[in-house]
Amino acid sequence: MGSEFAAGNGAAVAHGGSLTWSVVITCIVAASGGLIFGYDIGISGGVTAMESFLKQFFPQVLKKMVEAEHNDYCMYDDPKLTAFTSSLYIAGLFASLFASYVTERIGRQGVMLLGGFLFFAGAITNAAAVNIAMLILGRVFLGFGVGFTNQATPVYLAEIAPARYRGAFTAAFQFFNGIGVLAANLTNYFASHIPEWGWRLSLGLAAAPAFVILLGSVLITDTPSSLILRGRVDTARVALQQIRGADADVNAEIKEIMHSIEQGQKNNQGAFKRLLMREYRPHLVMALAIPTFMQLTGVIVVAFFAPQLFRTIGFGSDGALIGAALLGSVNLGSTLISTFTVDRLGRKALFMIGGIQMIICQVAVSWIMGAQVGGGGTAQLTKAYGLAVLVIVCIYAAGFGWSWGPLNWIISGEIYPVEIRSSAQGVGIAVSFTSIFIQTQLFLTMMCRFKYGIFAYFAGWVCIMTTFVAVFLPETKGVPLESMGTVWARHWYWRRFVSVPEGSSC
Repeated sequence: MGSEFAAGNGAAVAHGGSLTWSVVITCIVAASGGLIFGYDIGISGGVTAMESFLKQFFPQVLKKMVEAEHNDYCMYDDPKLTAFTSSLYIAGLFASLFASYVTERIGRQGVMLLGGFLFFAGAITNAAAVNIAMLILGRVFLGFGVGFTNQATPVYLAEIAPARYRGAFTAAFQFFNGIGVLAANLTNYFASHIPEWGWRLSLGLAAAPAFVILLGSVLITDTPSSLILRGRVDTARVALQQIRGADADVNAEIKEIMHSIEQGQKNNQGAFKRLLMREYRPHLVMALAIPTFMQLTGVIVVAFFAPQLFRTIGFGSDGALIGAALLGSVNLGSTLISTFTVDRLGRKALFMIGGIQMIICQVAVSWIMGAQVGGGGTAQLTKAYGLAVLVIVCIYAAGFGWSWGPLNWIISGEIYPVEIRSSAQGVGIAVSFTSIFIQTQLFLTMMCRFKYGIFAYFAGWVCIMTTFVAVFLPETKGVPLESMGTVWARHWYWRRFVSVPEGSSC
């Protein structure tokens, strides 16, 4: 698809295609916004496994852990404990929808700056918490911070990066997400050896990635598309010249962005209303389906509750935290592989490879847990089987790391026309946070009820979503954002909704 497009739209591919140090630095700084989401994903599960934290806020969970007879599948099943984790995502849900409104007025850069500030406030509040109410308040601040940055950053990267490198730069958001997860896992390991207040160190150090995105947002420029949407054409031209290089002729790209915005605003409706129109039906479906499917891979709950998961299969406290850190390392490495291959192999190829890999691994873990631990949860895996589960879960994490992990952000950042880009991204992030909230709130209960079948449950969903991608998602590799409409107009199913954009050769 990418080569076909290039053949028919050479002019579109030509401008903005060069790679400059300015665009590299700008994209890397912006992608560092993934640090805060990753750090929170990695830190939550480790903190909720620390005895000092449980002793102060959730003594009833600690009591379950020390009982002589218990079911390992159910020892962390407590609604207040899951509320601590999931409360962030309710806040993120509202923040992501509100962020699309704010973005239209202060731009992508401003929203990223606001998100970093709120995450910083949440980190300080959590570190100083003396009761559950203060913990939840801190999580709400963190949720607003994550909601704003997750809405703005992938779109920012897609609008700044040249078309031929867009996949790699947008995947960098997930790469920094992985760095955040790994940093959190390592922090949890060392903090767990600090009696009484180690959990405060883990939660408080969330201020470090928040400071990174705060500083980065001040140093980078807003995107030309965002500036033109707010009527600042001259500023957009200066920003684009800075990004593309002093010798680049940016007039053609500016004109194409302006034409795309004008075409989308002809119907004089708000962005959310436009999203409901028939011609945007495929975009609405993807805004709902892709983030939902991403959460149904099961990786988010595995990342959140990795320490609890490894404790369940027989690892000690330190072993569980080391296992979680290893899992984060594998995910980070596989995301790096995706960064260098996504613009060569294409989006769909990585979706297929990762999907099949995850299905096989989830079924294998379910089979081992069922055969060795059973449904009672009182038996322990032998050392050999425990290591086997760890290896399989790492292979599963690698499959996610070079498929759904980065591709969720890449697809959501590039497939929407500029006139609905903020609203569609806002809807997608809201759907994602809703799915995460439901799963983080229910996962420990589901593990208690489904037991080893929880892995087969997620394998079934990965099978469904891999089929959906194969049938309904068009390949977008190398297609300029302003010409993305031709991709949908060619698709065997979506072409009944989308007409060929004016001025495009299809």
